[in-house]
Amino acid sequence: MQTIGVLGGGQLARMLALAGAPLGMRFLVVDSVADACAAQVAPLVRADWRDFDALADFAQRVDVATFDFENVPAETAQWLAQRTQVFPNPHALAISQDRLAEKTLFQRVGLETPAFAAIDSREDLLRAVGEIGLPAILKTRRLGYDGKGQFRLKSVADVDAAWQALGGAPSILEAFVPFERELSVVAVRARDGQFRTWPLTQNWHADGILAASLAPAPDSAALASLAFAHARRIAEELDYVGTFALELFVREGRLLGNEMAPRVHNSGHWTIEGAPTSQFENHLRAVCGLPLGDTTALGVSVMLNWIGELPSALPVLAEPRAHWHDYGKSPRAGRKVGHATLRADDGAEMAQRLARVARALGRELQAAPVLAALQASA
Repeated sequence: MQTIGVLGGGQLARMLALAGAPLGMRFLVVDSVADACAAQVAPLVRADWRDFDALADFAQRVDVATFDFENVPAETAQWLAQRTQVFPNPHALAISQDRLAEKTLFQRVGLETPAFAAIDSREDLLRAVGEIGLPAILKTRRLGYDGKGQFRLKSVADVDAAWQALGGAPSILEAFVPFERELSVVAVRARDGQFRTWPLTQNWHADGILAASLAPAPDSAALASLAFAHARRIAEELDYVGTFALELFVREGRLLGNEMAPRVHNSGHWTIEGAPTSQFENHLRAVCGLPLGDTTALGVSVMLNWIGELPSALPVLAEPRAHWHDYGKSPRAGRKVGHATLRADDGAEMAQRLARVARALGRELQAAPVLAALQASA
């Protein structure tokens, strides 16, 4: 029986532990807060990322370590890798933590990106605005996720406000992309190089946080092989082991790389019930050196994210093949507290189920773009 150490004790660590239990795996979670929700299902070591005494004890108690949070310091991951197996490797973690390094990697493997420039001073920002044009988005190079660490510039008058809002931190200026769709590839690579992807997923965000996902993404066959090839090249370039997500914009039939998440991902939650093997189980299989499982879709799935507080579970659970996930977190604005997944045999059936749930919960606005995509592809 293997013990898997997870750096980070949020809902992703929680779902990893739940996925690994049927495989006979044990878990040990590290987080700096005592009420980390993964502690409800696995033992917790409360420690800071630079508490090396606690981390040394952690390393002795696990067979392999992984992450549920990409902002674990890369130097901490490197320190642990000298004491236990760490997957994905610290280099992959470090690349994904730096938006400049990440975008440079995308270009190196042939994935087109929005125009971008490194920003280290106000003068750099003014120069980049002149070269890239406006609108554009200023993003911190590090510690940004769920829309954090970003400022949209609409005119040159916004330069000072953007620079001050990000505190003068090393950043990139990125051209604003009037994209038609947001897609993600959730993929997994094993220790022996075996590589698999789940079907392309279409995503919708609200205030920078994922609101809903639809899988398989409608009318995506022409883009799928190219998107999967990009994901595979990135995984091989990084010698990546485990599950990851590649977020993409679609613009005039072209794929543009947005960012990569070096972990199981919110847009892959539908795989728990919507695929023979979930992103969580396959991540564990990969990091433990086990064969990967089947990633085909079981019909059509929609995942609805619950942000801030949970709605009533009753309308969801009243639907056939509907599934409810409560992360065991206290309500808080902007916090991911749970999700629901609906399953159906086809898009028409899914549209009926989703419309019923949305009306019952008063979530018509959240469901509207998903319903529009389903109806457009009918």
